[in-house]
Amino acid sequence: MSQKENVNPKCGALTPPGHRKDPPKSESPPKGGAVTLPGTGRVPLESCAPPAPPLQPRTFSLEDFEVGRPLGKGKFGNVYLARERSTKFLVALKVLFKSQVEKEGVEHQLRREIEIQAHLRHPNILRLYNYFHDRRRVFLILEFAPRGELYKELQRCRRLDTPRTATLMEELADALLYCHERKVIHRDIKPENLLLGFKGELKIADFGWSVHAPSLRRRTLCGTLDYLPPEMVEGMAHDEKVDLWCVGVLCFELLVGHPPFESPSHAETYQRITKVDLHFPPFVPDGARDLISRLLRRSPSERLPLADVLQHPWVRAHSRRVLPPTYVPPQP
Repeated sequence: MSQKENVNPKCGALTPPGHRKDPPKSESPPKGGAVTLPGTGRVPLESCAPPAPPLQPRTFSLEDFEVGRPLGKGKFGNVYLARERSTKFLVALKVLFKSQVEKEGVEHQLRREIEIQAHLRHPNILRLYNYFHDRRRVFLILEFAPRGELYKELQRCRRLDTPRTATLMEELADALLYCHERKVIHRDIKPENLLLGFKGELKIADFGWSVHAPSLRRRTLCGTLDYLPPEMVEGMAHDEKVDLWCVGVLCFELLVGHPPFESPSHAETYQRITKVDLHFPPFVPDGARDLISRLLRRSPSERLPLADVLQHPWVRAHSRRVLPPTYVPPQP
């Protein structure tokens, strides 16, 4: 079948073959006073626009929420659509089981995730409103992103068109610039950790591998194999420029449908990363090739800064980003 016959007009891309992971299975909502939201099998997007004012800081318990359908499944628990009873505010309720967190020895990582994400305020970063816990579980009250994971959108479309990709690049670069100014490195940028808001805007989520590092130098090996930069593969110290590498990998995957160094084995992937063995299909635009090539540099110091990503001619020419009225972008 020809590429033209496979094109999905809504995405400007091919239909998906699927890779990396399966969609979450249906799970029962958490017990303990929770009820199922009426009519939330398919929530109309119009009802997902958060009312004003949002949740105010206070002490919460599970009794404060009506819990609906599952939104996703993770290693330590699940995420559910929920509505705060008094305000009717829709949120995503992430439920983590303490036994699993303790078994894996990631209590410190969870505390760090909560501390970092709770202090970030940016239109392209998922809000963590609050958290609470009971004897068995920890509950994170998160902003609800109605359009779900970017990964699932990429599965559906196979690859994204130029305007959509350029828009996501601008939103991601701006959000990461905000993080880096606050000495926060995400370290696990990938489609599974990026959500889509009410208007399709990008939301960085899952700060589980993030770190607040005032020195901005780390040695921990973390992140996802296809997105690891050379310095992490080789066990060297790394800084915030690991996120620049991930932006380049993501841009390639959105336009092509798979990561640039994907190989049959881990060893081959590592080898291609360390050599920066980068090859573009003929349909990738010249402007995108230039952007990706300037981000995927072996030497971190040679990678294109985020402020320059925002001003890159290909991004500027094709991005259709819509900013909230109250948002003031950081100055380069």
